[in-house]
Amino acid sequence: MQHVPRKRFGQNFLIDPAAITGIITAIHPNNGDLLVEIGPGLGALTRPLLRSLDHLHVVEIDRDIVERLQRQFPADKLSIHMGDALEFDFASLGQNLRVAGNLPYNISTPLLFHLGQFADSIRDMHFMLQKEVVDRMIAAPSTSDYGRLSVMLQCRFEMEQLFVVPPESFHPIPKVESAVIRMIPLRPAAIAPDREKAFADIVSAAFSQRRKTLRNTLRNYLKPDDYQKLEIDPMARAENLSVAQFVAVTEYAGTRP
Repeated sequence: MQHVPRKRFGQNFLIDPAAITGIITAIHPNNGDLLVEIGPGLGALTRPLLRSLDHLHVVEIDRDIVERLQRQFPADKLSIHMGDALEFDFASLGQNLRVAGNLPYNISTPLLFHLGQFADSIRDMHFMLQKEVVDRMIAAPSTSDYGRLSVMLQCRFEMEQLFVVPPESFHPIPKVESAVIRMIPLRPAAIAPDREKAFADIVSAAFSQRRKTLRNTLRNYLKPDDYQKLEIDPMARAENLSVAQFVAVTEYAGTRP
């Protein structure tokens, strides 16, 4: 029975053999890998992954797809975790975890932030995402794509866009291009664990009013004299600061009386 894609789950199923081969080649799965696929859908990546893996975990929210997967794959090869990936405890699967998937566009950004919480347990991640999101993830300072997402992910991951996938590679056909990205956790992360919340608050404040200067957006964190000590122009905007500079601001603000 044919599965009808559901808009509320952001379902666009990958059907292009060349794109599938490219993703599997990029992941390069090996027998003993502990790998979890997010949103397996109709199994476009699941099948080729299982040809190389002893066992695969998947996280799927659609009950109909879960039932389809249960019929198609034996339980000793595929562990199905039914539920919302945004609420899933990825660390519960173990350490040195590999994560992959064709992520639903409608939850991709919050899902990336959620996965960031488990960076210490993750070896690498390979995702298909909307190209616009990938552009923002890997953007450099002082560019239009550089923003909160760029800073928050670049402080935790080394990221590389691998290749672009056209809309025709999916069913139904989306209105946007997609791209495959590799994400490898930084060891250690750019920000210390005990400063993560402060860092997130400062980055959020800085980008909350993108066109305003840091003197305005960070007034609750820095005094006028602090900018000279940090060698940062108070008239600059958030998009002009590097990840390292945001880290420096966070560390400085935490030691200032």
